[in-house]
Amino acid sequence: MGERCGWVGQEQIYIDYHDTEWGVPEWDSRALWEKLILDGFQAGLSWITILKKRENFREAFNGFDPREIAGWGAPEVERLLQNPGIIRHRGKIEATIGNAQAWCRIEDRIGFDTYLWNYMGGTPLQNSFRTLEEVPAATPLSTQISKDLKKEGFKFCGPTIVYAFMQAVGMVNDHLITCPRHKDVAALALRK
Repeated sequence: MGERCGWVGQEQIYIDYHDTEWGVPEWDSRALWEKLILDGFQAGLSWITILKKRENFREAFNGFDPREIAGWGAPEVERLLQNPGIIRHRGKIEATIGNAQAWCRIEDRIGFDTYLWNYMGGTPLQNSFRTLEEVPAATPLSTQISKDLKKEGFKFCGPTIVYAFMQAVGMVNDHLITCPRHKDVAALALRK
């Protein structure tokens, strides 16, 4: 059995995330949106910071229900800015509301899950990297998805954020081939 991907630290929350969630294909529209929002909040921070605050985020954003959040305004922004359990960044909070509105438009038109998975032809890309140095920070596809999301009204979704999101939700399998999760995650892609 190989070793976990090298980005995993020693903290149990990080190990559990790697071993049970990261790279597992996500097909649910709401869950995809939640993960994209959390990746946007991560910008400039470490992922473990977001992981440790994820339950606080879920509570503060009422379970990440985009239809509810789409109707939020200044009072909710001010309430969230006072919440020490989340990242209190006005731009990211306001973007979350706008991103919820954009999600609603896409969801009503085609389904957010379908919108995203169409870029992959409905099938996760199976990469075969041996080292972390081989794993890109962004790709031409993440750049295209980023541009398209921005045209739809999304913010905090640059190419690097989008690629991290694609890794997290299993659109790409970037577990190193020496990691025991690589084969497990690849097998999950076949179950859709």
